[in-house]
Amino acid sequence: MKKTLLALLALALAALLPPVAAGAAPIRILALGDSLTAGYGLGPEDGFTAQLERALKAKGLDVTIVNAGVSGDTAEGGLARLDWALGDGADAAIVELGANDMLRGMDPAGTRKALDAILAKLSERKIPILLAGMRAAPNLGPDYAARFDTIYPELATKYGATLYPFFLDGAAAQSALLQADGLHPNAKGVALIVERMLPSVERLVGETKPR
Repeated sequence: MKKTLLALLALALAALLPPVAAGAAPIRILALGDSLTAGYGLGPEDGFTAQLERALKAKGLDVTIVNAGVSGDTAEGGLARLDWALGDGADAAIVELGANDMLRGMDPAGTRKALDAILAKLSERKIPILLAGMRAAPNLGPDYAARFDTIYPELATKYGATLYPFFLDGAAAQSALLQADGLHPNAKGVALIVERMLPSVERLVGETKPR
């Protein structure tokens, strides 16, 4: 009799608790970028997306980051493969493109147009965006820098995206944090980038509604 009463009490208490979603999927973040996203020159565990995913999980966030980085890609190249990269869909997106455009001295107007189209497509799908910016190299001159560097804050404002102003912040020109080519971060450099970017990515996750 006592066991029956306890069982009935347990059922009554369970009925008062809110239902728990079964098998809730992790938040899926698409990282669309170039070699900086792809993890050029690094092992699979040392690249940007792998280190960022671990850092977010250490914060208790259930996320999966899809590495859609392609070495050598331009902003236009990223636009051309965006639909394919989205694949099964995404809950949020990190867009890191434009470095190769700048290194090749391409017209910033073309970079702006391609990035604008990428952000427009993501916004149409109601996918929250973190836009990781790039800065023009000093040797390209002040006129080029003025046209290039303004692309990222202006597009972030236009589409209500979270802006991380400079992807390589803290690592650029620091030989101890770069690979031998002087351009790509090594594992320690990526760790610093992830540490500095983490609050912005956490904000992005906070804006995200899982599918």
